[in-house]
Amino acid sequence: MLEAFDHLAALAGCRLELRSRLYRSRPLGPQDQPDFVNAAAGMLTTLTARHLLDALLCVEIRMGRLRGERWGPRVIDLDLLWMPGPAIDEPGLRVPHPAMGSRNFVLYPLADIAPMLAIPGLGRIADLKNGIPDTGLSVIGQAL
Repeated sequence: MLEAFDHLAALAGCRLELRSRLYRSRPLGPQDQPDFVNAAAGMLTTLTARHLLDALLCVEIRMGRLRGERWGPRVIDLDLLWMPGPAIDEPGLRVPHPAMGSRNFVLYPLADIAPMLAIPGLGRIADLKNGIPDTGLSVIGQAL
């Protein structure tokens, strides 16, 4: 995750502003794989959502991600969770991320950096976090 933060900080048209703590979580889907490490990044960008997602996918490739089994083991998985503006529902791009309001490994890191952020149709991050248990999550470090 720390390497991913470095890549995000270097993206053209972007400025990395906030980094959450690092969280260990159990995998979603097949359980016969290592735990995951989750974090959230707050960025300012001049990129469109599509261009930012493309940049995130390029970072994944540079870090060695190979797409295989859905919800299977992976080196890195970068998701675009939310951007200001109207919701986006295009092939391969949905913003806000459709599952963000129900996943503790998303909400807890987001609450570290933007607890008062209100996601249209979902509510404030702090309220969403408070409505979901931290089962299977543990803080493993501060993002540097």
